[in-house]
Amino acid sequence: MNGLLIYELKEIKRNSSFIERLIIAAERFGHTFTVIDDQNSSIPEADFIFFRARNPKLSKQLEERNLPMFNRAEVNVIANDKYKAIQLVQLLGIPSVPTRKIKTIFDIRDYPVVLKTVDGHGGTQVELFQSEEQAKVFIEEHSSKTIIAQTYIETNATDVRVFMLGTEVIGAVKRIGAVDSFKSNFTLGGTVKAYSLNSQQLADVKKIATALKSDYIGIDFLLLPDGNWLFNEIEDPVGARSYYATTKKDITIPIMDYINKKLTENPDQMRV
Repeated sequence: MNGLLIYELKEIKRNSSFIERLIIAAERFGHTFTVIDDQNSSIPEADFIFFRARNPKLSKQLEERNLPMFNRAEVNVIANDKYKAIQLVQLLGIPSVPTRKIKTIFDIRDYPVVLKTVDGHGGTQVELFQSEEQAKVFIEEHSSKTIIAQTYIETNATDVRVFMLGTEVIGAVKRIGAVDSFKSNFTLGGTVKAYSLNSQQLADVKKIATALKSDYIGIDFLLLPDGNWLFNEIEDPVGARSYYATTKKDITIPIMDYINKKLTENPDQMRV
């Protein structure tokens, strides 16, 4: 089958190695990929779509083609709105970081506080503030966006990212932030090591993936000093650099194995 692999233009070059390996993995299962920029005015026809852009509007448009799409549009919508993701997980009864929307500086109740735009990613548009004066600058700079305030929770800049294919965990990493940073992102200089989930953590991520009906996502949790965790964010698309750094395994192979099974076992059920 012929698939479309859709990315934001700036991400195509940045993810060139992953894209090349994904194309090779697809060939192992008899499939091909055409790489498409999400701003392309004419997106060709195909048999299926692997959607790797942060573009909920386009995702919804393409879903109307009634093709198998990984992930479905609603996953892109929820994952790229941090507040919607928090609301979903709270409804599932899973502990999460205390979060509220704010519009002005007067909506912030306590300091220190973490402020985020709902659509930031990769550690961008997220900052820790100790005072009203500092926070006010962030709010003014991002006045056109929806902003959330989260209670600052001391974790020693440590979190866990869980990689999911369907409802199955294919790996998890503990990420520790760089010195003097509260952000744990691997791409911002943090370190990573493999992490094993306990039974409750496994139940949490399976519940989230089941509710989302997702295909390939990352789920991030703050890791507390006592070993418990709090849900923080969902990543779609999720990067796999930390996965490779800890496992040295090519994640594109299990991804294409999963997609191939979905395409060939129940093709009619895959159509939306």
